[in-house]
Amino acid sequence: MSVVYFFQTMGTATRLTEEAAGKLEEGIKIIVSRWTALQMAVHNQWGGPHSAHIPHNLSSNLFSLLAHSKDKVYIDEVEDMLDEFMLSLNTQIGDGSIEEIAEKLMIMHEECLEGNYNSILSLKEADPPRRVPTYIQQDDSDDDNTTDEIMSNDDLSAMVVEAPATGSRHSQLNVIDSPPADDGWTVVGGSKRNRGRRN
Repeated sequence: MSVVYFFQTMGTATRLTEEAAGKLEEGIKIIVSRWTALQMAVHNQWGGPHSAHIPHNLSSNLFSLLAHSKDKVYIDEVEDMLDEFMLSLNTQIGDGSIEEIAEKLMIMHEECLEGNYNSILSLKEADPPRRVPTYIQQDDSDDDNTTDEIMSNDDLSAMVVEAPATGSRHSQLNVIDSPPADDGWTVVGGSKRNRGRRN
């Protein structure tokens, strides 16, 4: 007898097959592994010596939330989980990637419920280069020519995150990452995150 996972959506119980659950778990791991802000925080151990375990724990918790919840899962719950894990790395995100990733995860889950794994296959086929994000620290001076020149390059994408505080002062970093993958999952944004609930 096949194992099934139940998910409440639109007031009707829907079964997530064992195969679909496996695909969903795989897709979650891929998305988490390609989240630039998270990987930068882990690489720099902003959450301490155990930072390396955060991506695995986040993937497991996201899968548990989406695959095992008996109630309808709202996108706000996914956003909150992403936000909490980034805070555990002493990192505040201001690039809109939390909302974007949460939306991608919700869509992926719905597709898995329908037995549609195309987005997951696209992610696997994209196979972006494995590289550690680099960053440039901004100061308060007017000498921003180098940074501005880099940020204006159309071949680069940028994100803004809050690094851990040193004393009472936070450092703002610009994350310079590789060009967006063909699957379009790289996120670029500039506005601060609004944590208000959706209706």
